[in-house]
Amino acid sequence: MKQKTGILEKLFDLGIYTVLLALVAVTLYPLLYVVLASFSDAGQLVAYKGILYKPMGFSLEAYRSVMSNPGILTGYRNTLFILIAGVCVNLVMTALGAYVLSRKNVLWNKWFMLVIVFTMFFHGGLIPLYLIVKNVGLLDSLWSTVIPFAVSTFNLIIMRTAFMGIPDSLEESAKIDGANHFTILFRIIVPLSMPVIAVMILYYAVDKWNGWFYASVFIKSRELFPLQLVLREILISNSTDSMSAGTDAGDRYQIAETIKYATIIVATVPVLCIYPFVQRFFVKGVMVGSLKG
Repeated sequence: MKQKTGILEKLFDLGIYTVLLALVAVTLYPLLYVVLASFSDAGQLVAYKGILYKPMGFSLEAYRSVMSNPGILTGYRNTLFILIAGVCVNLVMTALGAYVLSRKNVLWNKWFMLVIVFTMFFHGGLIPLYLIVKNVGLLDSLWSTVIPFAVSTFNLIIMRTAFMGIPDSLEESAKIDGANHFTILFRIIVPLSMPVIAVMILYYAVDKWNGWFYASVFIKSRELFPLQLVLREILISNSTDSMSAGTDAGDRYQIAETIKYATIIVATVPVLCIYPFVQRFFVKGVMVGSLKG
């Protein structure tokens, strides 16, 4: 029997929808503003005051300036290397660690897990990490942003929990057929854990794509700067002179504003394009990785 919805419940639902719409607007408008500003005419954008709801004089000059900057293209190349190499290393190392920690017959398993969880809250700090990277010869190398961060403790725990949810009978059957641990992991466990693997790819990929701090610490050569470090230099250090060359001093300030917005879009669009393809795995993967402790 269908219950009638009371006036208080309707008001409550209306309030919830209003709050959600307000949150969507607050979250979406900054991104929309950046997109519209990047396609605007520099002079009109600087002179305009108020809410931006359309491009102020459509112009692609900012994007032409951004794509003509060799630092952007070099940053893309370096970031793609860090992204591909980093995600591959992260997935392999996290899967290996999660598999070992999820097995019930591993000696001192709980102690290993305790030590690993301890690192989430206490660590040596930046200076010991810098000295280690320097002493192993990774300083001023793209690998300095990959090797020291091969495993995330949080992601390791999620993947371990997901592996623990796979029935032990599958592993026992595989061992009877002569499968070793690598065969069990990569041909049985991993294929059955694809939602979690997709979530790990998303977590690691976004982290690698947005990472700039450790690159600024370990990398000094400009030709090795990742994209986000180039973006930071443009936004914070106001380094747009190389992209606004050929314009007079008065116009250089104006076009610098649209160049900043265009650079943000160029650095953000790839992640926004990839996310819809893994979004359907996202909720399922996180829930699978959070059911057991």
